[in-house]
Amino acid sequence: MDEIALVKDLQTPSLKEIAFRKLIRTYKERLYWHIRKIVITHEDTDDVLQNTFIKVFKNIDRFNAQSKLYTWLYRIATNEAISFIHKKAKEKNVDLNEYHTSVASTLLHDVLFDGDEIALLLQKAIATLPEKQKLVFTMKYFDEMKYEEISNILETSVGALKASYFHAVKKIENYIKATAH
Repeated sequence: MDEIALVKDLQTPSLKEIAFRKLIRTYKERLYWHIRKIVITHEDTDDVLQNTFIKVFKNIDRFNAQSKLYTWLYRIATNEAISFIHKKAKEKNVDLNEYHTSVASTLLHDVLFDGDEIALLLQKAIATLPEKQKLVFTMKYFDEMKYEEISNILETSVGALKASYFHAVKKIENYIKATAH
């Protein structure tokens, strides 16, 4: 679907609802998996995804096409996921790393988690990363996004992203080596 035409339809009151359904069909699965890598559990992902689409619906008139629609959607989804995690950690009165570690530990009991022990170990290693490194790693490694796309979503330089990714990979390698012994 032509992104420009979709945005135009989304910003036309008489076409907004139909265009919004197209938007959801087009981006729901990709956004779901992007959010899932950040918040980890299916239930939380569904909540964040719903909040993302509500925010998109309410703010589509403010979209000015300075970035791609896809980039704008990912930025909203990322910010919603980060806000959600911060809120959950605050509710549980723990720091972010502690929260991520506890959520990653519950994956084995998640009926929707189809990974093996290695996938679980990787998720636990990712949970130990600082927030920015975690985001950069998941977008680059799992979503196979280019640094330029990630730069637009996270609004940071490509050089900083490359450094974050490099450090994330090293920390994950060290975590896995330390855990395997």
